[in-house]
Amino acid sequence: MARTRDYDKTLEALQIELVETQHWAIEQGLKVLVVFEGRDTAGKDGAIKRIIEYASPRQTRVVALPKPTERETGQWYFQRYVPHLPSAGELVLLNRSWYNRGGVEPVMGFCTPEQHEAFLDDAPRFERLLTGSGIILIKLWLDISKDEQAKRLAERMEDPLKKFKVSSLDAEAQIRWDAYTAARDRMLAETHHRDAPWTIVSTDDKKAARLNIIRHILHRLDRPGAKIGHVDKDIVFDASHIKGRLNA
Repeated sequence: MARTRDYDKTLEALQIELVETQHWAIEQGLKVLVVFEGRDTAGKDGAIKRIIEYASPRQTRVVALPKPTERETGQWYFQRYVPHLPSAGELVLLNRSWYNRGGVEPVMGFCTPEQHEAFLDDAPRFERLLTGSGIILIKLWLDISKDEQAKRLAERMEDPLKKFKVSSLDAEAQIRWDAYTAARDRMLAETHHRDAPWTIVSTDDKKAARLNIIRHILHRLDRPGAKIGHVDKDIVFDASHIKGRLNA
C-alpha cells in the first residue's frame, strides 16, 4: 500500500512538471516527437496515458496508425507518417511508428527482405531530416521479459475492459520470440545514431518504468528550473550500453 501511495505521489509531481514543461515548450515553439516501440504488452499504452493525462488537448496528439491502405503501400514508406509530424508548440506521441518495418513486418512476412534492408538504411537518413528541421525526436524501446509478456497476454485475454487490446497476432508474440529478438537487436544496432539515439526502458515493473519514462522526456526537453529527479539507470539506459541488458 505504501508503495502505491509513493508511486501516486511521485507520478503527480512529475505530471505537474510535464504540464509546466509543455507550457514552456509551447511558448518556445518546440516541436517534440516521442516514438514508443516495444513488444506487445511492454506498456506503451499505459505510459502514454500517464504522459497525456493533463496535457494540452490542442497541442498534444497521440498517433497509432492502422494497417496501411492499398494506396499507402504504393507510397514512399515514410510518407504516411509525415502528415503527423509536430508543428511548433506541439507534442506528438507515436504509439508504434515507422519501426514496424524494423520488427513486426520482417518477422511476420509483411515486407520483403529487400524492403527491410532499405528501411534500415533509410531510417537514420529520414530521422536526420527531422532533427535537422528542429524536431526533438525521442525514441524509446520498451523492453519486457518473455515470462512477463506471457503473464500480461493471459491477463489481457481475461479482462473484458482490454478487449480492444486483444489481437490475432498476440499468440505470435511468444511463438516468434526469438525472431523478434533478432530483428530488434539488428534494428537497434543499425538505427541508433547520434542525431536520434535509442533509449531502452525495462518495463517488467510498469510503475517504475512509467515514472522513469516521464523523467527521461523531461530531461530531454530540459526546461530551466524543472524539478525532475534522477532517472534510474537500471531501468532507462542508452542503446550504446545494451550488451547483456536486453531480454533475449
